[in-house]
Amino acid sequence: MTDLVVRRLLIDLEAPFARQWNGGDAFRTAWFNALSMSFPVGEQFFIDAVKLGLKTLPDDQREAMAAQIQGFIGQEATHRRIHALFNGQLEAQGHHNAWAERAVRRLKRMEGLDPRHWVAATAATEHITAIFAEWMLAHPECLDGSEPRLRTLWTWHAAEEAEHRSIAFDLYVALGGNEVWRHRFMRIVTLHFLSDVFRQTIRNLWHDGELFRPRTWRSGWRLLFARGGLIRSIYTPWKRYFAPGFHPIQQDASVAERWLRENGDSYTVVGRSASA
Repeated sequence: MTDLVVRRLLIDLEAPFARQWNGGDAFRTAWFNALSMSFPVGEQFFIDAVKLGLKTLPDDQREAMAAQIQGFIGQEATHRRIHALFNGQLEAQGHHNAWAERAVRRLKRMEGLDPRHWVAATAATEHITAIFAEWMLAHPECLDGSEPRLRTLWTWHAAEEAEHRSIAFDLYVALGGNEVWRHRFMRIVTLHFLSDVFRQTIRNLWHDGELFRPRTWRSGWRLLFARGGLIRSIYTPWKRYFAPGFHPIQQDASVAERWLRENGDSYTVVGRSASA
């Protein structure tokens, strides 16, 4: 295992940003806004899941994984905080976060379940966000025209998602989780994630008066379904999760690693997990 670095992003999210902050593109803005709306609730669940899982490990395994888990928690807590600030600006614009409300109700049904189920759901979501992140970093045009602080926010978050992509998966394996439930939770999480992001994107577009404009959906097609688009591109790495012998470390993270090396002036290091 390598160190996980906890970073504080050097941007100001107290200042308002434009309603169509993503290059004036209504669909791209609504899509990224929808993703951000899910993050604070989701990342709190991931933190709770790995804490719960770590507590159930035998002492020797707990000691071996504790530093990496702490680094994961530090990164996710930072993501939760900064996207709460971002979402506060969306709320000031009049947006309603229905996704978070659904997620809270759904996660309540997880209470009392085997900790391995919590960690399996986390590992599945982390794989989805990591392959989303890999695509985004390889396609910087999806943020063309964004003001620099918001481009930095999204690329930094993507890079850290790739960096900690293996932690929940390794914890699930250490807990003795089986392949059947790992695969089952990936299917469940994928269904909820995709349906929720589309529902929230549509709500965001409706609020901004952009839902029925042809240019909105031309942009959506280019972003998601055209050659090189997000949904078309991530199907193959998503499917690898079900392959025998799969491990998230097999996913290429070189673009994320390069971004973190080349953009050190965008953040300060506030913590580092010990190598294991």
